[in-house]
Amino acid sequence: MWPVRVYYEDTDAGGVVFYANYLKFFERARTEMLRAMGYEQDELIANEGIIFVVRSVQVDYLSPARFNEQLQVSAKVSLAKKASLTFEQVITRSDDVLCKGSVRIACLDAQTMRPKAIPETLFRAILEHTRNEY
Repeated sequence: MWPVRVYYEDTDAGGVVFYANYLKFFERARTEMLRAMGYEQDELIANEGIIFVVRSVQVDYLSPARFNEQLQVSAKVSLAKKASLTFEQVITRSDDVLCKGSVRIACLDAQTMRPKAIPETLFRAILEHTRNEY
């Protein structure tokens, strides 16, 4: 779980988080998960020649988040394939579930933008991280 503070810029005129900004919170949690595992996305581009891109998203908005609230965002890999990962993500405020999402990420060659296998060491680290998360 990663903490996210709701800033004024995240909200609409009514002080409620704009729906698309939940996707930004999901993105931050996935990035922080990689960072916690010792991987930086800019280094993956430079050293491995790969990028991760969103392939598909399914989101359920259950309850609104509001300006200045402290949220928690999870990022758990539910399916790991050779060139893609599916994350199940949840945004909570205390014990209240505000938003749930399933996000499929594709691994692409940074030059050709074609699918490319996730490097073996990273793939093993993701699998190990996933085992420890559940």
